[in-house]
Amino acid sequence: MAHILILEDDASLNRGISLTLSREGYTVDAAGNIAEAEAFLKQGSYELVLCDITLPDGSGLEFGQKVRQTTGSYLIYLTALDAETDIVTGYESGADDYITKPFSLMVLVSKVAALLRRMEETGGDRLCCGEIEFFRKEMNVKKAGQPVALSKRELQLLLYLMEHAGRVVTKENIMEHIWEQDGQFLDENTVPVNISRLKNKLGTEAIVNVRGLGYLWTGNVERR
Repeated sequence: MAHILILEDDASLNRGISLTLSREGYTVDAAGNIAEAEAFLKQGSYELVLCDITLPDGSGLEFGQKVRQTTGSYLIYLTALDAETDIVTGYESGADDYITKPFSLMVLVSKVAALLRRMEETGGDRLCCGEIEFFRKEMNVKKAGQPVALSKRELQLLLYLMEHAGRVVTKENIMEHIWEQDGQFLDENTVPVNISRLKNKLGTEAIVNVRGLGYLWTGNVERR
């Protein structure tokens, strides 16, 4: 069964969700704050992350964005913020679903099951293009069956390009999604240098520079 991470600071609700999902056969890890959740993510991979938005040590939205940018996990927000603008913001930050409190635990179970069933049906855990395979849950890459040593940034960059295969992504898009969350100062050469390094490590011409627009992954990407 799937491995699920819960990030919820309400101890009673956290415990109730954990027990309910465990009884359904899922493997569950429960965190009460972002620091604990990040520690869990460093130790293993998850098919699904359930995330509160208002947390004692930061924003659940920012944590959720990092989850989407660095893992292949599905993401559901659990929150008392039920205004239309809050819901729209949640989806725009990468949520697969947005559940407002209070909610029925059985409804939650149904939504979890539906998302995980979608993963099984689409086989979206692995991105394949020719000899290149990107394993999203493990965040690693193989070419012709052999591991390719990539840095965390290079992995994030490759994942972003492959998930947007056939579409031009601007340098600004890449900077926002890969680097902005760390608040780092970037010069204009950061993206081109990392693109060049990634192409060399992969030995691929699938990444092309569309002059004046951005970058494009030209290969056919299949989700398996």
